[in-house]
Amino acid sequence: MDTLIAQLQRQFRDYTISLYHQGFLDDQFTELKKLQDECSPDFVAEVVTLFFEDCEKLISNMARALDQAGNVDFKLVGSSVHQLKGSSSSVGAKRVKGLCITLKECCDSQNYEGCVRCLQQVDIEYKTLKAKLQDLFNLEQQIVQAGGRIPQSFFQMSEVLRRAKKALSVKQYQSLLNHYAATQSISKTKALHCHVITGGRLSGHILSTLSVTYALCGHIAYARKLFEEMPQSSLLSYNIVIRMYVRDGLYHDAINVFIRMVSEGIKCVPDGYTYPFVAKAAGELKSISLGLVIHGRILRSWFGMDKYVQNALLAMYMNFGRVEMARNVFDVMKNRDVISWNTMISGYYRNGYMNDALMMFDWMVNEGVDPDHATIVSMLPVCGHLKGLEMGRNVHKLVEEKRLGDKIEVKNALVNMYLKCGRMDEARFVFDRMERRDVITWTCMINGYTEDGDVENALELCRLMQFEGVRPNAVTISSLVSACGDALKLNDGKCLHGWAIRQKVCSDIIIETSLISMYAKCKRIDLCFRVFSGASRNHTGPWSAIIAGCVQNELVRDALDLFKRMRREDVEPNIATLNSLLPAYATLADLRQTMNIHCYLTKTGFMSSLDAATGLVHVYSKCGTLESAHKIFNGIQEKHKSKDVVLWGALISGYGMHGDGHNALQVFMEMVRSGVTPNEITFTSALNACSHSGLVEEGLTLFSFMLEHYKTLARSNHYTCIVDLLGRAGRLDEAYNLITTIPFEPTSTIWGALLAACVTHENVQLGEMAANKLFELEPQSTGNYVLLANIYAALGRWKDMEKVRNMMENVGLTKKPGHSTIEFRSNSSC
Repeated sequence: MDTLIAQLQRQFRDYTISLYHQGFLDDQFTELKKLQDECSPDFVAEVVTLFFEDCEKLISNMARALDQAGNVDFKLVGSSVHQLKGSSSSVGAKRVKGLCITLKECCDSQNYEGCVRCLQQVDIEYKTLKAKLQDLFNLEQQIVQAGGRIPQSFFQMSEVLRRAKKALSVKQYQSLLNHYAATQSISKTKALHCHVITGGRLSGHILSTLSVTYALCGHIAYARKLFEEMPQSSLLSYNIVIRMYVRDGLYHDAINVFIRMVSEGIKCVPDGYTYPFVAKAAGELKSISLGLVIHGRILRSWFGMDKYVQNALLAMYMNFGRVEMARNVFDVMKNRDVISWNTMISGYYRNGYMNDALMMFDWMVNEGVDPDHATIVSMLPVCGHLKGLEMGRNVHKLVEEKRLGDKIEVKNALVNMYLKCGRMDEARFVFDRMERRDVITWTCMINGYTEDGDVENALELCRLMQFEGVRPNAVTISSLVSACGDALKLNDGKCLHGWAIRQKVCSDIIIETSLISMYAKCKRIDLCFRVFSGASRNHTGPWSAIIAGCVQNELVRDALDLFKRMRREDVEPNIATLNSLLPAYATLADLRQTMNIHCYLTKTGFMSSLDAATGLVHVYSKCGTLESAHKIFNGIQEKHKSKDVVLWGALISGYGMHGDGHNALQVFMEMVRSGVTPNEITFTSALNACSHSGLVEEGLTLFSFMLEHYKTLARSNHYTCIVDLLGRAGRLDEAYNLITTIPFEPTSTIWGALLAACVTHENVQLGEMAANKLFELEPQSTGNYVLLANIYAALGRWKDMEKVRNMMENVGLTKKPGHSTIEFRSNSSC
């Protein structure tokens, strides 16, 4: 089959060359070669076939007229010759046209022999070409009969060419092209383009209309080529081409066309249709300087107060992150529509100004502007981000009142909002009553269950999703795999891995990354490396996942080696990679290595990231270099608007782990004064610092402050810190009384802190009580038995100590021997 098709293509090239040499297509040959990929062989065959159909009738008429030498109708011959000459001219057949002139001269002089001779030559020309055309037809039939497929029949005439017995007018051409643009018929546009070329009707007006038609049909290559060949482009051509480039994401090309347009001066002035697309291009390019220039030109033109232009400026400034400039434009708008309000709401949301988005929505409702679907889809994520459940419910009521829930995007946004607010029941209520659910709907619900730790329901939804004929996408599978990792469900994770392989989506980057993370959490580092070995090495995701996996499994040296290998293979790390890597340096607590990674972060610009700076503060704290940690902490104010609670907590923890409780409390109070709300971890670090520094009264004061102002944050670890604080100070009765007042069941860590204090202060009564509680909560922990035995040994109660040892043996526990490690200085560096 391939051989037959190749033969057809070869014969067609020979046939085209033959037409050229015999006078056909000579004027249009160069133009047709430009369109050869699209028009060959169909178009040339159509044109020549049309020509033959007309000429065969004329030759037949002349042959009949010349058949009787004694009764020749020279008038009929002359009329036929005139028509034949016109048909020949339409395809540029100069040799046939010359024969027609000779035939006409013979006819005018009533030269019978000359007429017959010329007619025979004309007939030979046609028959030779027809024979070659028949060979092509026969070969086409062989291909069709053998099961091959040709895009279009060689000889099927397009409707336009069948009717075009004579050339169309420019107005007719433009009318047809406008119709094809409206119906986006690219094939008919190409056919008519060919007809324009072969008819010699290619003018500036038709060229402009062709360019516009190709642009509206989405054929960028042809539209670009014709537009660039135009001697002078019209305003319509400029606008349509700019629109085409913006629609297809070619923003630089759109700006270049705009610059060319402006350079023509008053010949072609941008209008209210031009500026919205140019502003969108500038916004997508994130070019603030270009956006300001465009805004300046708009203000100088007559379109500064045009509603559509102003809406485009709002979107442009929001893309730049210049919300205050967008607000300035919004405030001077006299004719705001719902698009104006929607642009402001979505822009505030995308730039992190949630309260401003809420304020804008309230203002919109108070102004009496009816929200539409886009308003709801923009507003619900704001409610979800702020955990504003009541506001979200009010928006939901508005959806029901205005009957805006007919679009699936609105329902999806409602489901996602309830999930963000932690209301799985309400999200499921909306989900169950949806008439139509797409992959986004199912994935939202699955994500909700996975974030809630309910892996079983997430997997069940995945099965129901496929039962309803909706195929999970990469995001769905990635979410499920991550959930299996968090829940340590290795077998379910393996099943999902197998499904991804069977569905041939395993090579997707987010699936590869989630699989590596899942196996790492399930302590199967061997499977992590197996997935990584087949993963794409050009993307950062799999590298970040495998580095994090090594750190989680205490393979910190392997993590550092992988990072070095990543850099050797020219894969650029991102902030997620470094967030995974920095804990490895904290584990090593190697100051030299820490200084190396600090230099790397500074050189590559990652120190501008708050996450990287926070991680480095923690690493320096682990190395015992608190001066360097505090120096980084102080330098952050210069690069960021404010320090977050995680950064404050890292510094407080650093002082606490080295027993500097005074500085830890000082930093904590400075954080509170700066307006940053402390969280659970911050209180734990500060209380722990007080415990290790012996600051009993300060620790109790801080604990009282937490219970008074942040009572909802109180957790078992905070009570553990206070029990440890009182225990270290020998105030064991107070510690025990505190345990009895805890509003929840005391955990093993709380009783463990009391038992450790009893060992230190040899309090056997409270020690036995704490140990018995621990034997119930942690029957397999050898440390609790050992601590109780140590109390008995310290008091000389050897028989009781022996009983505890026997209890350990009866349970089947053995104390693991301790060990120490020594690391020699390595010359390796980051």
